[in-house]
Amino acid sequence: MIHRAVCPGSFDPITMGHVDIFRRAAQQFDEMVVLVTGNPNKPSGLFSISERVELAEKAVADLPNVTVDWWGGLLVDYTTKHDIGVIVKGLRSALDYEYEVPMAQMNRSLSGVDTMFFMTNPKYGHVSSTLCKEVIKYGGDIHDVLPPD
Repeated sequence: MIHRAVCPGSFDPITMGHVDIFRRAAQQFDEMVVLVTGNPNKPSGLFSISERVELAEKAVADLPNVTVDWWGGLLVDYTTKHDIGVIVKGLRSALDYEYEVPMAQMNRSLSGVDTMFFMTNPKYGHVSSTLCKEVIKYGGDIHDVLPPD
């Protein structure tokens, strides 16, 4: 049985879709890490890494088996260093699946770590951090898809 899992992402910003995946995954593992990642291929974010970590910590504060960390390197190096056996990923659509499968296969090839996919709650199927940033940029109201401060 696998006891530790990690749910990585840029979480810029963290959304209720992310939080829903964290909550559901946390029920499946003894320990789970929400891992804020820095991606050098993405432009600088809306929030700094430290702000994203703080927002994630607030969002999972009521989940006793969930911690938040940050990592800027290869995900498999993190899983190996911390003895984590599963990567958790949320999928909104077939497009997410097509994007995630090669990464899951590469991670498995590099370190033996498996990836577990959780289907997004349909309530949040339209939500992405990218869309949230766009709506925020133009002054739209997205309070219902972001965790409360």
